[in-house]
Amino acid sequence: MLSSTIYNFPVLNQSQADTSFAPPSPALQPILRPVMPELDSLRGIAILAVVFFHEFGFSYGPHHLSGLARWFVAATMSGWAGVNLFFVLSGFLITGILLDAKGTPDYYRRFYVRRALRILPAYYTVLILLAILPRTGMLWHRSVGWPFITLSFFYLSNLVGLFGVASQYTVLWTLAVEEQFYIAWPAVVRALSRRGVLAAAIFIVAACPVFRGALYLTGFNYSVGYTWLVADGLGAGAILAVLTRERLSERSQMRRFTILCLLVGIGILVLGAPFGVLRSATLLGVSLRPTGINITFLGLLSAALLLGSGPFKWLARRPLLQFFGWISYGLYLIHMMVFDFVDFLISHYFPTAMHSIPARFDLMILRFAFGMCMAVTIAVLSRIYFEAYFLRLKDRWARSPRSQPQPPVAAAASR
Repeated sequence: MLSSTIYNFPVLNQSQADTSFAPPSPALQPILRPVMPELDSLRGIAILAVVFFHEFGFSYGPHHLSGLARWFVAATMSGWAGVNLFFVLSGFLITGILLDAKGTPDYYRRFYVRRALRILPAYYTVLILLAILPRTGMLWHRSVGWPFITLSFFYLSNLVGLFGVASQYTVLWTLAVEEQFYIAWPAVVRALSRRGVLAAAIFIVAACPVFRGALYLTGFNYSVGYTWLVADGLGAGAILAVLTRERLSERSQMRRFTILCLLVGIGILVLGAPFGVLRSATLLGVSLRPTGINITFLGLLSAALLLGSGPFKWLARRPLLQFFGWISYGLYLIHMMVFDFVDFLISHYFPTAMHSIPARFDLMILRFAFGMCMAVTIAVLSRIYFEAYFLRLKDRWARSPRSQPQPPVAAAASR
């Protein structure tokens, strides 16, 4: 969940700048800009999809409902794909940051300090709450043991199955995947040329479906969030980060790329549906469903960049979605905990209603409205009064005292 999307790009060289003899239209901006608000809109879509999935489809399912209520809850069952959109966004943003900072002093220091200040304070605060609140009885569903908290402290919550530990606060697995990506990917980008980075990203996108299929065929658990099974979303975003700095710098090329991604991604899902691609219990579904989703989201991301830099930018810059994108990191971290607390209150004061919710859509909506208001309020307060404090330290702490001040190359947003 990335906060405001801000880049400070190096000055373009003459060959990059002179893409046309005619002056650009005032309505058109570069595809890559210092501020890209449309990406907050995408984050807003992603976080809302995940929250609706967890608090409707995942928590209750449509089985006890009928009519429009059943259709609504069934529609939220696909909201888990919001995580894929977050991965594609992160791959694009982080790779772009690293590419633009590649030749600068303190490449690693600047990146890791800024990432730590953005991510760690809120993350470890949540771990502290998970260590305390379940033991007070104030969380209805949650029982979090020390083994899970210990592994999560080291960003290994996506690998807990390898240690025989249950995943007890599921949203943390995606943050572990991203953190592992942050640890390894800067060295890859530093060591390779842009073509090499592109080749590495393509390899990730191609290898993950093979790994998923291999686990399925050998009878192992293929649905876990091991990094080598789910990193293709990050790889897809990295591909776009490289291409937008080279071949896709012109709008006509970007439009063709967008159309190609949407056709390929949707084509995999639609044409593969009769062969089980949409089901996670078949070889094709396990292997290719995430691939189709990631490629579709890659097309959505490139479309948002085109719209956000063109005359129809209002289509990609929706204030409500941007607001949710702005608080997406905090909201992602705490929403399940907040709804557990809401369930504690309901079970304590309205025990009969608690048992009626799965078959009562009106009660489901009331629970969601109350929990969402509480979660959004906490996320806003966290963003303004807690996370912002550490964000203000980024430039000061990331700069080495031995180096000359450098123009900021990339101030990325983060989950």
